[in-house]
Amino acid sequence: MRALSFYAVVGFSAVLAAMPAYAAGPIPSAPAIASSANDTSLNDYRSHLQALTTLVQACAKARDITTCDPMKVGPDDRVPLSASPNAERRLVRYGWLRVLLSKAQEKDQEKDKDAPTPKSALTLKGSPGEDETFPAPPTTTQLLEAAQTRLAHDLHQTDQPRGAADAHASERQNMQQILSGRDFRHLEAPSARDSILEKIGNWLNNLLNSVAEFSARSAWIGRLLVGGFILAVCVGLVWGLLQLERRWRIRLVPEESGPAAGAASARDWQLWLEDARKAAAAGLWREAIHFVYWAAISRLESRRLWPADRARTPREYLALVGPEDPRKPGLATLTRSFEHTWYGGRAAAESDYRSAEQLANALISGSTAPVASRGGGSQQ
Repeated sequence: MRALSFYAVVGFSAVLAAMPAYAAGPIPSAPAIASSANDTSLNDYRSHLQALTTLVQACAKARDITTCDPMKVGPDDRVPLSASPNAERRLVRYGWLRVLLSKAQEKDQEKDKDAPTPKSALTLKGSPGEDETFPAPPTTTQLLEAAQTRLAHDLHQTDQPRGAADAHASERQNMQQILSGRDFRHLEAPSARDSILEKIGNWLNNLLNSVAEFSARSAWIGRLLVGGFILAVCVGLVWGLLQLERRWRIRLVPEESGPAAGAASARDWQLWLEDARKAAAAGLWREAIHFVYWAAISRLESRRLWPADRARTPREYLALVGPEDPRKPGLATLTRSFEHTWYGGRAAAESDYRSAEQLANALISGSTAPVASRGGGSQQ
């Protein structure tokens, strides 16, 4: 049992000996000593380090319970990393110093009087024919000197606030050199469009996640949302097919294609209208209505409302205009007037021509054609 105690002391001393001169790593803390941490300024932290240095120096000289009291170390510090009001803080622990002061209450010769005389090196025999050599553990006096060196190094770091900024500037320069290489030559910052699309995508993901969580609590609401989505898709598809069918029925032609030979739009609508006015000046009201009708048809056809076709009848022209088109009522009235006078053989009067001319002018100008009063309605 005494040999095991001796090996345990040797192992603990080897751990303490691993602390370098500047002691970056903490000495194992004692669980029995509890400590709290206070938010301090950089000046308070510097004053605390100076007080700890004085405490360690006094403890190294006196080596008694009063001078080496671990409670004199005080709480740990949370030190700001910059001068900004909301700067990030770093926790500085002093548990290693508390443990060291509690050990320093006993002098070296009193603590080690029962232990074997320390040598420069200790040799332990393992398996037959093999020896393991460990360095001699440091004394408490040496550990106190190392603690003073560590505190002095920490105090020196508080006097160099530009060190962190210089390090960040160097890191930034190295990063810029790396990004300027050929491997990153096509690297570009995200555009405003990409950022907006990303935000929309994130919003949709959050919305779908919320719906999924809500539907997990209420299954019927989830089924209702899925059914509504499917219904909306079906309605959109039906509406799109109807639009395609209408375009196919009207058979829109590209702008660059010219009208078919003999079609109404093969002759400018201005010429048709000029012939109508000449016929009206001569009192030929039937021919004038004929010309004014084809002037309106030529104008609408030139606007690609339908493809040019010389064999199309007036009723077929009227059928090509959608029922929601505001020009359809005016074109229907003009078509009836033209059919009654030109194909029906009804005598035309000046009032019939004036009404037809008014309808044609409205269709030619692109405005909603008013339904003209039937000047010869009693004659039908």
